[in-house]
Amino acid sequence: MPNSSSVSEFLLLAFADTRELQLLHFGLFLGIYLAALLGNGLILTAVACDHRLHTPMYFFLLNLALLDLGCISTTLPKAMANALWDTRAISYQGCAAQVFLFVFLTAAEFYVLTIMSYDRYVAICKPLHYGSLVGSRACAQMAAAAWGSGFLNAVLHTATTFSLPLCQGNELDQFFCELPQILKLSCSDACLREVGLLVVSVCLAFGCFVFIVVSYVQILRAVLKIPSEQGRHKAFSTCLPHLAVVSLFISTGMFAYLKPPSISSPALDLVVAVLYSVVPAAMNPLIYSMRNKELKDALRKLFGYVLLHR
Repeated sequence: MPNSSSVSEFLLLAFADTRELQLLHFGLFLGIYLAALLGNGLILTAVACDHRLHTPMYFFLLNLALLDLGCISTTLPKAMANALWDTRAISYQGCAAQVFLFVFLTAAEFYVLTIMSYDRYVAICKPLHYGSLVGSRACAQMAAAAWGSGFLNAVLHTATTFSLPLCQGNELDQFFCELPQILKLSCSDACLREVGLLVVSVCLAFGCFVFIVVSYVQILRAVLKIPSEQGRHKAFSTCLPHLAVVSLFISTGMFAYLKPPSISSPALDLVVAVLYSVVPAAMNPLIYSMRNKELKDALRKLFGYVLLHR
């Protein structure tokens, strides 16, 4: 039986069997990818160029946009290239790099979303202490902790997974190299270490989830006590986009990894993987810009500057 040393490449799940559908999927995902690049690129440019957005909330939003760009660029370009060139192959080293980057960026994004909920909690529930609790140094430290934790998470998972012997061939039932799919190819008695790591990661993720929920319960209670309707509207306008992004990210990710095996199928796994690995990166800029007046004003100013200097 083959082991990891004899596997030189993996075969990813194809989006479609016919050439016409493959090209259709290529065009669809190219559109989504370009939308994600444009949306996140605009947020990065607006936050970097507009001094009014040099605040903790937008600093973390900039980090989120960077992570979204990295996450979607890890999975989608290879899938589009395979659809365009009618192939399923990804090299062993390419698969390891994809696993590392995807785990790194996804974990870091979840930690950044958790920090953003803390930022909103302090801003609304403890406004007098906001400057001391979420100052520039604290922001830099929290962002570094999120990126560093994601990196450590990725190193542990990638090193453990790719040290396992593979006994079940090299075909993955997913359009990118996903940890659970690679574990399915490993020898059943050799993957206990990685399963243990996954359990620890799930527990950490659950802890972050509980923190986010508790933060928003406190925020909701504080907002409802604000006497003016304008004040409540302003508070909601800064919190609702983040809550929508968190809900989209967590719900799709939880369904992908916690759905019962009885309803699992390659087609459903493919759709769910697209929902949690592709859609958030494309939707997040739209969600944040829809209800955020400061960001919309910065984008209008940016477009006006570009048109004026053409």
